Amino acid sequence: PRSSVNKVIKEVLPHLRVANNSRELILNCCTEFIMLLSSHSNEICEKKNKKTILPEHVIEALRELGFGDYVPEVNDVLSNFKSEISSRKRGNKKLDKLGLRAMMNKRVVD
Repeated sequence: PRSSVNKVIKEVLPHLRVANNSRELILNCCTEFIMLLSSHSNEICEKKNKKTILPEHVIEALRELGFGDYVPEVNDVLSNFKSEISSRKRGNKKLDKLGLRAMMNKRVVD
């Protein structure tokens, strides 16, 4: 979406004005890149007889498309994402943050 691209531009280039036609060009390049990467990832997925594109397929596609230099950073982002998801699955909810779940469990046991 255009708003996401504008946000990234503002974060990366906070002290620089970017013309509207340049923003549009960046948006089109991002869209084209995502289409290329997802298409190539899908081809890799199909070659491996899978029906779901996995992160490993995307990483392999990055390498094959010549973006291997980005793989370490992508792996870091993936690792952070997985740890965030696992902490959510462990029940790290509002009750846990407030210590109320433990208190409620203690009452049930007593």
